[in-house]
Amino acid sequence: MTRGNISSLDSVLASASAEGRAALVGYLPAGFPDVDGGIEALVAMLEGGCDVVEVGLPHSDPVLDGPVIQTADDIALRGGLKIVDVLRTVAEVYRRTSAPVLVMTYWNPVDRYGVERFAEDLAAAGGAGCILPDLPVEESAVWRAAAEKFGLATVFVVAPSSRDSRLAKITAAGSGFVYAASLMGVTGTRASVGEQAADLVRRTRAVTALPVCVGLGVSNAAQASEVASFADGVIVGSAFVARLLDAGSDRSAGLAAVRALAGELAAGVRRG
Repeated sequence: MTRGNISSLDSVLASASAEGRAALVGYLPAGFPDVDGGIEALVAMLEGGCDVVEVGLPHSDPVLDGPVIQTADDIALRGGLKIVDVLRTVAEVYRRTSAPVLVMTYWNPVDRYGVERFAEDLAAAGGAGCILPDLPVEESAVWRAAAEKFGLATVFVVAPSSRDSRLAKITAAGSGFVYAASLMGVTGTRASVGEQAADLVRRTRAVTALPVCVGLGVSNAAQASEVASFADGVIVGSAFVARLLDAGSDRSAGLAAVRALAGELAAGVRRG
């Protein structure tokens, strides 16, 4: 039976902690700007300084995603992206970098593909796990059983509105790390990440030993440094997507831009 790479994810997060810094986690939807271009961009992000990457599975009704990621999702879906392309993206990025690669997806595509089939295929591709932002922990037993069977992390999302008792319940069911949404709302860059994120990390750490990584709103080195001062990981998505959108059809410029942004953010988390 093929096993996934949760151990690789655990190792990378532990290594960053041992270095006295937060890990840098980058996000990009699969199939954007096209499948091969997305693979190249994710590799460039890892070469530039990301420790871990999340591959988004574009969805037609992305309730958590802001306009930048929605634009990228639309481009990918119009290009005919299928789940097999997402899995190929994971496999190619892992083959070329050996870095932990997770899939971030809404539940419906996984359910329709087949829960155990998705877990098995993700593990076979070398994936480290799955982030499921809209799957309630109370309804997650089937997925968690499949993920454990195939050696995958199950990352749940917590929010500033989560009560302490709810945080304890969610984190007890998760593995890999906890995705802490820095604020209420959708993805996108923000002028300030805010104090809510630090408070959420503090409350989450009180109920779990899992690393707590903060996403939503981080777009530059200064913000990365701020978040890295109190979190175990800094998650950046919209800013990478925006760099590729800004580059338009100039593929080499887009790759250079995401590689450079990864380098700037990596320097930021080390200052934090």
